[in-house]
Amino acid sequence: MNVHAILRNKGEAVVTIHPDATIERAVAVLRLRGIGALVVSDDGANVVGILSERDIVEALGRYGSELLAVSVGEVMTSPVVTCDPGDSVAELMAEMTNRRIRHFPVVEDGRLAGIVSIGDLVKSRLEEIEHEAHSMRSFIAGAA
Repeated sequence: MNVHAILRNKGEAVVTIHPDATIERAVAVLRLRGIGALVVSDDGANVVGILSERDIVEALGRYGSELLAVSVGEVMTSPVVTCDPGDSVAELMAEMTNRRIRHFPVVEDGRLAGIVSIGDLVKSRLEEIEHEAHSMRSFIAGAA
């Protein structure tokens, strides 16, 4: 299974935020949407950074109570590790583990095409394993 298949099932919608927005606004969007990261983009297509819950916690240590007024661009992670629609679930799971990250913006032809999270990848892998187990049970039952 690859990223393209996940996006086909999940959809390609991505919540973005402008780098000039405040952390206060970003926190409100994260809370409202129930998500853990925002893709930072100046035009909705170009990925300039990513802002995760971890970025916000680290910035809280630096800025203290002034953090809410700080711009997203000052706190975001950049450059961003992205993936391609053709990348495999197994490759991305390994990459997320090695880099200790939980979100990959999907970029195709230089434009934002979606986002996948560790949850998306685990769900995809579990579905694949379940399908394989069902196929094996059917094969064994047919051979008996």
